[in-house]
Amino acid sequence: MDISEKTIQSFLEGARWNEAAAQDLAGDASSRRYRRLLKNGKSAILMIDPSIQTVSQFLKVTEILKKDGYSAPDILARDIQKGLLLLEDFGDRLFVSLIEAGENEEKLYTLAVDFLLDLRTRKLPEGLPYFSPSYVLDQNVMFLDWFVPHQSGKTVSEEGRRFYQQIWTHLLKSLDRKDEAMLLRDFHAENILYLEGRTGLSTLGLLDYQDAMTGPTAYDLVSLLQDARRTVPLSLEEKMLDYYILKSGVDGKWFRETYAILGAHRALRILGIFTRLLNQDGKDRYQQFVPRVKTHLKRNLEHPSLLALQHWLTITLGKNAL
Repeated sequence: MDISEKTIQSFLEGARWNEAAAQDLAGDASSRRYRRLLKNGKSAILMIDPSIQTVSQFLKVTEILKKDGYSAPDILARDIQKGLLLLEDFGDRLFVSLIEAGENEEKLYTLAVDFLLDLRTRKLPEGLPYFSPSYVLDQNVMFLDWFVPHQSGKTVSEEGRRFYQQIWTHLLKSLDRKDEAMLLRDFHAENILYLEGRTGLSTLGLLDYQDAMTGPTAYDLVSLLQDARRTVPLSLEEKMLDYYILKSGVDGKWFRETYAILGAHRALRILGIFTRLLNQDGKDRYQQFVPRVKTHLKRNLEHPSLLALQHWLTITLGKNAL
């Protein structure tokens, strides 16, 4: 369901932003849209999302983050039923933009990892979806239904699907329920900003967290360091991974295994999503990221624990498909 301009203008009139100049901002793979509004020297971000559930979840996670002292945007106005939010404008100092402009990449990524280290110490919030084994198995379907037929020209047999899910059921047993935190899910350089005029972890501005869950802490670290949209140097990824293990005190061998498993899951899921966007929605711009995601997948598959998954992919897709 699209949201009409008349509905949007009525909302902005109630929020006293109706005569603002508007600039459309780049969106994501969802139906969500953003506009920057400018009025009397001030700015705000209009979030337009036809999903009431997503808007409600965004507000819930915003409240959780702000309660813990993190920099989520202030909510200036809301109409949940109409799918409209007016948000504080954090500006354009996204990590990806700063790095492209020559800012210190390691310093920025250390700030992001410090945030994840702090987040793991917080009490698990209530009311968020759980990153459970059954959730992962459900997510696997996108890879099986979209990427495999696109890549191989063949559908996966029932026996092949069953074997694939059995492999994942076994892999997920290694996850530790004691090492869990809130997951922002899309935690990467295009969704985090450096906010000037603030101190400590509050300098990290957070965006696009409406899909937050609770689950294994390694997931958001993978999201950050195995970024589908930009290449994080392997040396920096290893340095940040070592830093996280040292500062958190987790068992390094176990954590690296978990990191590889979740990295493989995330890569496979993304390949499924990008293929669905291409074949179902005609959105081909995400295909430029596929080679990078495949590189992430191949590196994760080098972990000994993922040997069975590696064999399944080779048999199903061919030796050189990845």
